[in-house]
Amino acid sequence: MQKRKNWDRQELVIAFGLYCHMSFGKMHSRNPDIIKVAKLIDRTPSALAMKLTNIASLDPEIISTGRKGLSGASNADKKMWDEMHENWDDFALESSNALNQLLSVQPADLPDTDNYIGNTRTTNVEVRIGQNFFRKSVLSAYNDTCCISGLSIPKLLVASHIVPWRVDASNRLNPSNGLCLSMLHDKAFDIGMIAIQNDMTVITSKTITSQDSFFKAAIKSYEGKRIAHPDKFQPNLDFLEYHRENIFQP
Repeated sequence: MQKRKNWDRQELVIAFGLYCHMSFGKMHSRNPDIIKVAKLIDRTPSALAMKLTNIASLDPEIISTGRKGLSGASNADKKMWDEMHENWDDFALESSNALNQLLSVQPADLPDTDNYIGNTRTTNVEVRIGQNFFRKSVLSAYNDTCCISGLSIPKLLVASHIVPWRVDASNRLNPSNGLCLSMLHDKAFDIGMIAIQNDMTVITSKTITSQDSFFKAAIKSYEGKRIAHPDKFQPNLDFLEYHRENIFQP
C-alpha cells in the first residue's frame, strides 16, 4: 500500500484558508469546492475533507457546541493553528495568495469590500486580499446570515468590525473581531445605536426616542434578543466590551 504523503506548508495554508472560509456543515467530500481544490493539490476530496475536520478538532468553538472534528490533527496542524491566531494579517495574505494562485484568481477579480485602500498598488492589493479574507471568514462563520435579523442575502450582508479597523491594526483581519450583519444593522452598530452584551444579547441606545415604526421594528425590537451563534470565530468578549465602552451610545 502506498504511503500517504505528508502535507507541506503550501497545502496546509490552503486547507486552513478553506477552513476559515467554509461553514462546518460543508466540510465533506461531496462539496464542489473541496472537490475542485483537492484535485488542484493532488489530494482526494476525502483527504481534504478529513484535513478540514482535523482542523475543526482544534477549534474550541466547534467543540464547545458538542460537534467534533476528527481527532487526527498533526503537530503541523497545531503549529499552523497557533501561527494563524498569532498573526491574522500574515496568515490571511499567505493563505489567500496560495488559494488565489491555485484557482487562478487575480487581484483585479477580488471585490471591493470596504474603503480602506492605501497609497500604493502593493498596499491596495494586500488590503483587498485581507478584506476579502475577513469577509469570507466572518460570513461563513454565520452561514451567510445576519446574526441579529436573520437576513440571508449575501449582497446585503457586511462583515462588520467590532473594534474599528483604524483602532486595532493587529486585529483587523481577526474573524473574532467580526459580526455578520445586514447593511442596516452594520450601520447601527458602527454609530453606536446597538451593541452586544457578553451574554450575546442585543442592547439598543436609549438616546434615540423616535416613534418611527420602521425604526422600532428594525432596531428597537431586537432589544434583549440573543444573536445567532457562529459556527466558529465567536465574538471576542474584550472586543465587545471595547465597542460598548467607546462606541455605543447608552
